[in-house]
Amino acid sequence: MITAPFDYETPETLDEAVRMLHENGEDAKLLAGGHSLLPLMKLRLAAPTLLVDLRLVPGLHHIQRENGSWRIGALARHADLQDTPELGVASAAAKQIADQQVRNRGTIGGSLAHGDPASDLPAVLVALEGEVSAQGRNGLRTIPAGELFQDYLTTALAHDEVITEVRLPATDGWGYGYEKFTRRAEDWAMVGVCALVKKGADGSCEDVRVGLTNMGSTPLRATAAEQALRGGSLDGDSIASAAEHAAEGTDPPGDLNATPDYKRHLARVLTRRALVAAAQA
Repeated sequence: MITAPFDYETPETLDEAVRMLHENGEDAKLLAGGHSLLPLMKLRLAAPTLLVDLRLVPGLHHIQRENGSWRIGALARHADLQDTPELGVASAAAKQIADQQVRNRGTIGGSLAHGDPASDLPAVLVALEGEVSAQGRNGLRTIPAGELFQDYLTTALAHDEVITEVRLPATDGWGYGYEKFTRRAEDWAMVGVCALVKKGADGSCEDVRVGLTNMGSTPLRATAAEQALRGGSLDGDSIASAAEHAAEGTDPPGDLNATPDYKRHLARVLTRRALVAAAQA
């Protein structure tokens, strides 16, 4: 289908982009990579009257480590993440986003701002307990991952705010695993699981985090599975037992690909696989 008519602007500064968003209200949308917004526009599920393209705004493409954390510019592409293995699970998840053409255009800031619970990076941000910086008319603010995602395609960002940077803690000493299940390699995940495990000196589970993709209206933490494993053994039986709790408290949407019960089953299976990979890393 063809999109509804719209105007197109390419601001050269962040302040200019924020001004355009503020002056045009809900009718203006940011364009960072376009792989989430443009398909919605073609289906007439979104009809902004103004697109504000960030591609000329400087200072939004960096990936750098600083003081025990990673600073990632909002326009860093999925391909940039996949080619930075030092990022750990964020890099591993980026490698599984759609296909290489999409990864060459899609951006981390665009993915997080879109807030789709079926996309890969939101659950990674939640599991890592990262945060984003957002610039608006009232200045710069920091939003923790646990507060960013509010509902389906709904975030805590104001209509005139722009994500400028994503900060992820470095995961030195943590093993990780990322598993997702799709009908085709380039599809959205039916279910995805991000697992991080930190071993104690005796080989037990000192800490663990599990993020779930497409198991509710927002990305989720599998807290029951985490509690079942934290402080205990990392043998196969313990991991399998903990993984059985992965779907507790979730409300996955049914769709043409899978029923809610099947997605709960997938969550348990993929959590076990991701935890095994993380424990063996």
